[in-house]
Amino acid sequence: METTQWHIELYLTEDGRTTRADTVLRTSAGTEVRHSGVARRSPEDRDVPEIGEELAACRALTGLAHDLFEAAVADVEDNVGTDAQIQV
Repeated sequence: METTQWHIELYLTEDGRTTRADTVLRTSAGTEVRHSGVARRSPEDRDVPEIGEELAACRALTGLAHDLFEAAVADVEDNVGTDAQIQV
């Protein structure tokens, strides 16, 4: 059995009421997929940085998953030479 390791980096930046999450996925084959997510706090909300971080990270990781899926579909289509109908 072979184990392959992929790396995901998640960077969180807060600027006032806005929190940004940037994700980078690097595969063992050298593929790199990136996605960002943003959360904005309303002026009337309490300042709880963890909530903005959670929302921004969730949005970035969800986008990253979608981008990875689209890349996999494209790879399948390139390999079989026709459109692919793949379910998540």
